[in-house]
Amino acid sequence: MKLGVPFLQLPLLFDASVLAREIAAIEESAWRPHPLGYPGNDALLLISRDGDPDSDAVSGTMQPTPHLLRCPYLMQILEHVGGTWGRSRLMRLSGQAEVTAHVDVNYYWAERARVHVPIVTQPTVRFICGTHEVNMRAGECWIFDTWTEHNVINDHALARIHLVADTVGGAGFWENFRGGRPHNHNVQGWEARLCAPVPDYMPSLDCESQNYPQVMTPWEVRQHYQFLVGEAAAHQDLPLVQQLMFFFGRRWQGLWSRYGESVEGLQRYRAAIDAVRQDLKVCGADQIILRNGVGLMDALNAWIFTPALPDRRTMLDAPSAPLATPAPPTTAAPAVIVQAESDPVFDRPVFIVGSPRSGSTLLFETLAKAPNVYTIGDESHEIIEGMPHLGASAHGYESNRLLAADATPAIARELRERFLAALHDRDQRAPPPGQRIRMLEKTPKNSLRVPFLASIFPEARFIYLHRDPREVLASMMEAWTSGRFRTYPRLPGWTGLPWSLVLVPGWRNLIGSSLHTIVATQWRTMTRLLLDDLEQPRVVLGLVGIEIRPDVEGEEF
Repeated sequence: MKLGVPFLQLPLLFDASVLAREIAAIEESAWRPHPLGYPGNDALLLISRDGDPDSDAVSGTMQPTPHLLRCPYLMQILEHVGGTWGRSRLMRLSGQAEVTAHVDVNYYWAERARVHVPIVTQPTVRFICGTHEVNMRAGECWIFDTWTEHNVINDHALARIHLVADTVGGAGFWENFRGGRPHNHNVQGWEARLCAPVPDYMPSLDCESQNYPQVMTPWEVRQHYQFLVGEAAAHQDLPLVQQLMFFFGRRWQGLWSRYGESVEGLQRYRAAIDAVRQDLKVCGADQIILRNGVGLMDALNAWIFTPALPDRRTMLDAPSAPLATPAPPTTAAPAVIVQAESDPVFDRPVFIVGSPRSGSTLLFETLAKAPNVYTIGDESHEIIEGMPHLGASAHGYESNRLLAADATPAIARELRERFLAALHDRDQRAPPPGQRIRMLEKTPKNSLRVPFLASIFPEARFIYLHRDPREVLASMMEAWTSGRFRTYPRLPGWTGLPWSLVLVPGWRNLIGSSLHTIVATQWRTMTRLLLDDLEQPRVVLGLVGIEIRPDVEGEEF
């Protein structure tokens, strides 16, 4: 949500020591790594979809998790703030770490304020928004302008923990908002009121049940594009973009008057989106930048073109894809290619697999430039591990390994929908409706998930990327010591440097080992399992090997 000021302190004050005692009673295993894998960032879910403590989803019915229900004072705080609550978490930032600078462009945060209540903090922790910064003190209550680039720097040795709660507001919230104080204003007589804990009181909270439209209304479409065009920096093509979006809005209103939210109109709604996106590309809209540094087309995609229709987010109106049927055990020699049942949606999706630091990013970025190839633009940590039962915590932190047995019909259907909703081509266009899609994906953790992925995508092809192990091991050791690749900064039972890169089976046997032993075992375990999986005829639907050498970018063998 864009505010008129970078930071606004609400007139509320809470007892941080009581809050700290409440959260200290929650087991360490409840904390989850950041869904995007940011080093030193982890979270504990308080309000989530269906109250699932392992779900980072921002759509669906939001409910308190079991963790929040153990913390009556945290519940009382949310009641004092007075909002209707969406996804809410405790966010922990380890010592000498920072939150990567970013702008919240996702549709979910367009109309939601983000409330911060510091629980454990230090005077040196800096919260930066644009050119302004504050130190939020323990027990205070703040909101800030999430539409401006922001980050947090914790240069102290100790961790920082905040309550971070998203809300569209409510009667109580907007009263608190009206009584708020901008961070750089000294308001005479202004004082935050102390909201002490009330023993044995557990409030009932208002939580979201509606957060994404079935079909976006023309009024919401108009509100979003008018705001975004108004945020654009001066550009010679801006008047034409504004005209195109005006007529798109009128066309959308005509369709809405005919179909409303009926699925009968989805094809014509899709055609309207595809047409205006093509027109915007031709007129150079992808060269226009908003004042906060975000591309105008990125913002239009995030706020209108993707969330406007259900099948741009999921496959609600598409037939469920058939799942691969496990074959009986066989002693026959492994084959490289097996004929699979035709997939009506994903046309021979390509998964780049191999050890971390093998050069998969270079290969991925090169292949992603091909026409008619669709990617999610990044690695799939959030898409896969954001689902209940697929994250490492759901398996007792045994490893990142997933097998065909983990691909239940419900999980397979949801995972396919999550990938489809995030796909775009090199020009940021969503896949055309009704056509089969060529997907490209690369995530090193997926090297431990080949049987799982092959069960969900019956035409999957795997590109095995091999690089000289001496170079890989050196690069992996550098990744561990840099602190930039921490996947499990507080892995239960682990000692030494925070766990980095892929979590392999048997990692507990490495406790107390030297770094070079840890890395060598990590590489060996992952590579052995990957190659074993790729030899299985009922798993491998297509295999290409690429070797990365110092003097050759890629050589097929």
